[in-house]
Amino acid sequence: MLRILHLSDTHLYGDGTLHYGLVDTRAALARTLERAGELDAVDVVVASGDLSDDGSPESYRILSGMLEPWAAERGAVVVYAMGNHDLQAGFEEVLGQRTRTLDIRGFRIATVDSAVPGAGYGNLDEAQLDALRVALETPSRNGTIVVLHHPPVPAQTTLLQALELQNPAALLDVCATGDVRLILAGHYHHSLATEAEGIPLVVAPAVANTADVLAAPGTERAAIGSGFAYVELVGDEAPRAMFITAPGPGDGSPVYELDRAAIDRIAASYGPR
Repeated sequence: MLRILHLSDTHLYGDGTLHYGLVDTRAALARTLERAGELDAVDVVVASGDLSDDGSPESYRILSGMLEPWAAERGAVVVYAMGNHDLQAGFEEVLGQRTRTLDIRGFRIATVDSAVPGAGYGNLDEAQLDALRVALETPSRNGTIVVLHHPPVPAQTTLLQALELQNPAALLDVCATGDVRLILAGHYHHSLATEAEGIPLVVAPAVANTADVLAAPGTERAAIGSGFAYVELVGDEAPRAMFITAPGPGDGSPVYELDRAAIDRIAASYGPR
């Protein structure tokens, strides 16, 4: 059995800057961990990208200073993945390698880096795909969990449709060669449980804010709100995912609302060229 606390999109700042001038993301993470403290047990904490918003080493020190003691108290291991807002230098200085493979309770957890420097969309290069393929050539006792930031399924909101993973089929083709039981991702800022070419996929809600999937077509809207996913893998059963909120002041209040022109400007700057 493996019990996973899945966090994503913490968007921390090294100097305490408020996210969009409104959200204290450090306080949001503290509330989220306090809420997650009500879970019966956790074996691994997965943080699936956009951990920092400014990419500073201090932001990653804040993150590790919060997650590592929380996990250690429960005998859990922390696994970090890169997101599009993360910067390689700061991430590696504090958190270590951007990609890694480790064994926890007979489950192999493999992180891949879908971030493209300076961009918002995702892509996996051939070197990473080859490394994952080689790792999957040797079966793990209880199967493999792949962690990345950009989900290998279409986005549900207008802006994120311009910032998707560009080669999801390549990743899923590699996953199909081995014993992948689950993919964990973030980026979309809302909870999602689905399948990608038959492989269960869980997208964690964000800690920083919540994307509104009911926003009118051609617009993008987010509100104050934090949450996490709790995923259990038991025997040969399908993964069980639960999405849990971490209530805080101002929940539901607007963080931003973008019209089509604003979305197009962001897509032109940070989308695929």
